[in-house]
Amino acid sequence: MKKSIAALLGFLFFFTVAQAQEDALKTAKQAGKALTSYNIDPSNNAAKLDEAKSKINDALQSADVQALASSWITKGDIYNTILQKDMAKRIVDPNAPLSGDNDALIAFNAYKKGYELADKKYEKSDAIKGISQVQGHMVNIGAAKYDEGAYEKAYDSWVAAIDSDRLLKSAGEKSLFDEPAQLEEQRYYTAVAATLAKKNAAAKQIFESLIKDGTSRPAVYEGLIGIKREEGDDKGADALLEEARKKFPSDTGLLFAEINSYLAKGKLDELTDRLKEAISREPGNVALYVTLGNVYDNLYSRELKDGNGDAAQKDFDAAKDYYSQAMSKDPKNADAVYSLGALYYNKAAYRTTELNKLAEDFTQAGLKKAEEKRQEVLKLFDDALPYFQKAESLNPNDLNTLIALNEIFARKEDYEKSKEFKARLEKIKAGGTNDTSYFKQ
Repeated sequence: MKKSIAALLGFLFFFTVAQAQEDALKTAKQAGKALTSYNIDPSNNAAKLDEAKSKINDALQSADVQALASSWITKGDIYNTILQKDMAKRIVDPNAPLSGDNDALIAFNAYKKGYELADKKYEKSDAIKGISQVQGHMVNIGAAKYDEGAYEKAYDSWVAAIDSDRLLKSAGEKSLFDEPAQLEEQRYYTAVAATLAKKNAAAKQIFESLIKDGTSRPAVYEGLIGIKREEGDDKGADALLEEARKKFPSDTGLLFAEINSYLAKGKLDELTDRLKEAISREPGNVALYVTLGNVYDNLYSRELKDGNGDAAQKDFDAAKDYYSQAMSKDPKNADAVYSLGALYYNKAAYRTTELNKLAEDFTQAGLKKAEEKRQEVLKLFDDALPYFQKAESLNPNDLNTLIALNEIFARKEDYEKSKEFKARLEKIKAGGTNDTSYFKQ
């Protein structure tokens, strides 16, 4: 009796599973029929498309249905049809929303699965035809996602678009990326999207494959260099940068990457030539003049510290020249204006240390020398003052500018102005802001 019950339960279980499988297969067929009904009369059978979508997704919950190429191709056709419907709306209204987040990607993945499972020639043909139809939409939807800042979604769409190129070409069909340059461009932007999506491993793989393929894009090297720096592989980044500079010696982007590398490492001597080269390529780029002025400024400080007076003065003059060129190109460039003031101010501060050393020499010659040095210091502060005044008029909340003005007016014994700038300085330190500048432009 027990055996009979067990046998009966086994039969019922088998029957239930078989029935479920049969129902899933029927549902898949019903999805295809609903799609056909929609295609025959889209206006009167609009609901059939939604029905087809629902039924195919339900049917594909079954392992038996998942094993059929035809089911996946049907899904691809359904989502492709939804997409075509959306695109038709956009002909009338370019801003019309899409029904799904990325129906082109869903359709492609379905077609791809169908293609992989297909053992009949017509199934492979149908899958490839669908892939061809959605390829361009994946590129465009990926671009829209990129513009929205949805970089991972852009990456997913573009990776699929590149994969579709592989499938189409393997089937002997045309692709959007038949020209090598077109495919290279798509691969590059896919890597950029991966980088922005913080998918560094994926981006790195694409950049490296592009370099291996002999890329003609210097930006590919820039992208990979950036990833290596982010990973802390400065040695690898430097080697790659050297390789890139040799391959693309006239590329400005790589030149700037090299400049930034030297700046980070404090390689001042190497920087001067690189920055002059950059200025020759971009003579209107004010930031380059300011940066080169800053490099010479630092070289001046180094030579002064080492006691090389003549070399220090040469670097001081060069710094002044490039800061002045920056100001002539953009009189309201706050960095250039402040830097010129700071150049004189720091020289005055250095001379002050020399003055302090003369304080204990009370001989007539010593006193005379001290007075000459004091006048020199005051002259340098006077030279610095107009630049700090202009800098304050451009930005009344810059801490360093306010410190300098407070100090200069105190040394000039203009205690009213010194008190004013001390108050403004304390306001900033307390977390407040100065609503207006003291000096007007």
